[in-house]
Amino acid sequence: MSIHLTDDPAADALLSENPLALLIGMLLDQQIAMEVAFAGPLKIEQRLGGVDAATLAAADPDAVAAAFKETPAVHRFPGSMAERVQQLCRVIADNWGGDAAAIWERDSPDGATVLKRLKTLPGFGPQKSQIFLALLGKQLGFAGAGWREAAGPYGEDGSHRSVADITSPETLALVRESKRAAKAAAKK
Repeated sequence: MSIHLTDDPAADALLSENPLALLIGMLLDQQIAMEVAFAGPLKIEQRLGGVDAATLAAADPDAVAAAFKETPAVHRFPGSMAERVQQLCRVIADNWGGDAAAIWERDSPDGATVLKRLKTLPGFGPQKSQIFLALLGKQLGFAGAGWREAAGPYGEDGSHRSVADITSPETLALVRESKRAAKAAAKK
């Protein structure tokens, strides 16, 4: 399946082909536009030579930070996010043999197990973990038992709450409108 989260075909191709790139994009998806966050892994690949857990985990932190700071920056907080990405890569390298997809593939896990595994990753709190689980189920064919329930409202069929629901410019607009409406309701 193909991911379509950015306006850049090369960035989307990397997200579709490289599970670690998709995890990194999700990690970066905070306090910046979603398209910028998910284009980040391509910038990392171009500047550091690849998106590989062991390589990024072992890279010189100053070199990674410098790559994140190059214009255009990978994130609005390049230093802290460079460090967070390296932390994520260390966990993937150490605990998952460098294979990010093992989080949702090893031992044929159910949805609750994948959610628990995601929550152990640096930068993946409950909400981000549920959104990523929904992305796996809705767009990447993850079919572990109970994934929709474990993903909470983000797993609902036909919802337009998160990145898990974005497959086109039209669905991006629906997700943005849903988020605006939720913010407006929260202010009341």
